[in-house]
Amino acid sequence: MAINLELPEKLNSTVERARLAAEHIFRPISRKYDQAEHEYPVELDELGKIAKQARGGDKDSDKAAAAKEDTVNGANLRSVLNARELSWGDVGLMLSIPYQGLGNAAIAAVANEEQLERFADVWAAMAITEPGFGSDSAAVSTTAVLDGDEYVINGEKIFVTAGSRADHVVVWATLDKNVGRAAIKSFVVPMSTDGVTVARLEHKLGIRSSDTAVVRFENARVSADNLLGTPEINVKKGFGGVMQTFDNTRPVVAAMAVGLGRAALEELRRIIEEAGHEIDYDRPVAAQHAAVAEFIRLESDWEASWMLTLRAAWMADNKQPNSAEASMSKAKAGRTVTDLTNKAVEIGATAGFSEKEMLEKWARDSKILDIFEGTQQIQQLIIARRVLGKSSADLR
Repeated sequence: MAINLELPEKLNSTVERARLAAEHIFRPISRKYDQAEHEYPVELDELGKIAKQARGGDKDSDKAAAAKEDTVNGANLRSVLNARELSWGDVGLMLSIPYQGLGNAAIAAVANEEQLERFADVWAAMAITEPGFGSDSAAVSTTAVLDGDEYVINGEKIFVTAGSRADHVVVWATLDKNVGRAAIKSFVVPMSTDGVTVARLEHKLGIRSSDTAVVRFENARVSADNLLGTPEINVKKGFGGVMQTFDNTRPVVAAMAVGLGRAALEELRRIIEEAGHEIDYDRPVAAQHAAVAEFIRLESDWEASWMLTLRAAWMADNKQPNSAEASMSKAKAGRTVTDLTNKAVEIGATAGFSEKEMLEKWARDSKILDIFEGTQQIQQLIIARRVLGKSSADLR
C-alpha cells in the first residue's frame, strides 16, 4: 500500500494549533523554566484543558474516517505532527502539558474499550525504568501480586517523566519473576493511592521544565480492572502487549527530535546567511563554504528522520506491524538531532555558547531524545532482530 506524503486537510488544524502554541506560549517562557527547574509552568494549564477537550473529538473523527477509508490517518499521525510542532517551541514544556503524558500513549496502545472510556480524562505518567536496569525492559523487578480483586504493587521506578505532576501513572510490573518477560504487565495506578510516593525529583542536563521523578510503590493496591490488556501469562507471546506501547511512543519521540532539529536548523541557517554565505542547492557541496556543506548534510539527515517518522506513524494508524520502523525512526532522529544541535553550537561559536541564544539549550535538550524510550544501541538491536528474523534470545 502506497503512502501519500501530502498531509490530509483534516490535520491542518492540529498543526496550526500546535504551531501557535509553540510560538506564542512555549518560546517566550522556554528560558524561564529552563532556569527555574522543578517550577510548574502554570501557563500550560489552559493548553491542557484544550488538549483534553480535543481528545474525544479526535477519537470520534478517526473512527468515522476509518469506516470510510481504505487507509487511515489517525491518532498516531496526529500525535507526531503535534509533537513536531510543539518541540520546535520547547521539548520540556511539550512533555509537561497536562493530559498528554507518556502514560496516556500507553493506555491508547493496549487498553480495551472499557478502559479507554474510563481513563479518557486522566493525565498519566509512565514508569518503566528501575535502579537495576535501563533500556532492557524485560528486566522489570517491580512486582504485582493478585490479592482478591486487587493487585498489590511493590517496587521503585526512576526517570518518571511528569511523575510529580500527573494524576495517574502507568506502571510496568511482573506477575511472576520466575516466568520472565511474559509475566510483565502494565497497570494504571492513581498517584493518590496509598503506598505511592514521589521520593525525589532529578536535576538534569536538559528538558529542565519537565520534572523527572523517582516513584516508590509500597504495598500499593489497585483494582484488577486497571491491568491493561490481558492478565493471562502467555509464554509463547512474550510481553508483546506492553511492548506495543513503544511502537506508538517511539515515533512520537522521533517527531520531538525532528521538531527540535528544525528549530536548530533555522537558527543555523540564519547564522550562516548573516555571515555572508549562500546555501545553494544547485552547486556541488565541495564547491561551497564548509559551514554550508555541513548544513546541507545535516538538513538531509533531518529530512530522512521525518520520512521514517511518518512511515512508522502511518503504519501504526493502519494496524500494520511497525516495531522495526518505530525503532528506525527513533534511532535516526535521535542520532540526527544530537549531531545537528552540537554542530550548530560549534558553528555558532560564541552565539552557540551564550544563553542569549537558544542553541546551547537545544543541545542540552536534544541528548535525552537519543536516550529515553530506548537508547540508540537498543534501537539498533531491535532493528537487527527484525531484519535478520532473530528472537531476543538469539540476538542480544
